[in-house]
Amino acid sequence: MLDIRALRQDGEAIKAALAKRGYELDLEAFAALDARRKQADVRSQELQAERKKASKQVGELIKSGMDVEQAKAQVAETLKTLDAELDQEVASAKAIQDEIREFLMGIPNVPQQAVPAGKDEEDNVEVRQWGTPKTFAFEPKDHVDVGEGLGGLDFERAAKLSGARFAVMNGGLARLHRALIDFMLDIHTDEHGYQEVYVPYLVGPEALRGTGQLPKFAEDLFKMEGERELYLIPTAEVPVTNLAADEILEADTMPRRYACHTPCFRSEAGSHGKDTRGMIRQHQFEKVEMVQLVRAEESDDALEALTGHAEAILQKLDLPYRVVILCGGDLGFSSSKTYDIEVWLPSQQRYREISSCSNFRDYQARRMQARWRNPETGKPELVHTLNGSGLAVGRTLVAILENYQNDDGSVTIPEALRPYMRGLERLQ
Repeated sequence: MLDIRALRQDGEAIKAALAKRGYELDLEAFAALDARRKQADVRSQELQAERKKASKQVGELIKSGMDVEQAKAQVAETLKTLDAELDQEVASAKAIQDEIREFLMGIPNVPQQAVPAGKDEEDNVEVRQWGTPKTFAFEPKDHVDVGEGLGGLDFERAAKLSGARFAVMNGGLARLHRALIDFMLDIHTDEHGYQEVYVPYLVGPEALRGTGQLPKFAEDLFKMEGERELYLIPTAEVPVTNLAADEILEADTMPRRYACHTPCFRSEAGSHGKDTRGMIRQHQFEKVEMVQLVRAEESDDALEALTGHAEAILQKLDLPYRVVILCGGDLGFSSSKTYDIEVWLPSQQRYREISSCSNFRDYQARRMQARWRNPETGKPELVHTLNGSGLAVGRTLVAILENYQNDDGSVTIPEALRPYMRGLERLQ
């Protein structure tokens, strides 16, 4: 959520910056709401002053010769009228505040200056490449044919259980999937200094509002039926970042780095017809997520470091990839700057997203009221939040099946994963 004071002071500059996203900020609507709020606040203060003055009139009425009981009754009637009007005005002010909050909740984050202009993913800008795509002496298959050929990937039974966009994995393939999770967590905790956390897979609406999934992206979520309003998490970003909601963190506990493995659940409401084959885009998938909570002055460097931590996984697996910076039109709602890491898929002869690493600055923290205490001032300040996939496990499995496939249908296990596979060198 944007700072309301910044909107009041620098509305035109913010509007111009948001135009890079293709978002039209309605400053007139905001000004009208803010004027109504101010008017309601002023009227409330006037009524409180009138009430205070009226409560002192009993003595004055008695001095003027009025009967004591009559004076009390007259003042009581005046106070009753003022109280009713004051209650109405307070309720009106609260309703306007709620309108303003909903208005602010619907405004995306302001892109950083480094974010390039553009409408969609075609306008993203490549930052760097790593590794060389492998040349095959045969026609490489896609991950579906490779996985089914191994007897390890079963979409038919998954559809019988749950419908489209689900997968069942068997035997060595299921083990490889699990090995990837353990490998990623070990690298991030042992080498990159993240603290592993385990969190609930169901969260309330406030957690989703805090990170920006609600109210805008309600249709992308799976909502549970029951007495409590709960949602399946779309990413570990939601519960992990919200660990700091409504808290003031002490300076000596900063920065905070968390690594977390969870399943992720997404309805993919806006992706009909996209990636319907295989495991690229599913309703249920696994991720190892990295989340950082840092001081404002550290967040730009933290994004570069976090992106490097995600890249390190691909480098250890020897999977070719590239890094792109997202243009304004492709930038996520809550992000101020995002790098996408895209892994090479031989079957498609193109790079596909495997991780998004984003800096949200204080946008999420303001929604969550996640703060830290600055020892120099003694005052709380909003933290800056960042997160990134380190990595999406299913897509990493897809990349291994395609890049490490052999002509006989077997798949070579990357050396980095063999200790997690009890030394197994091939799936066949």
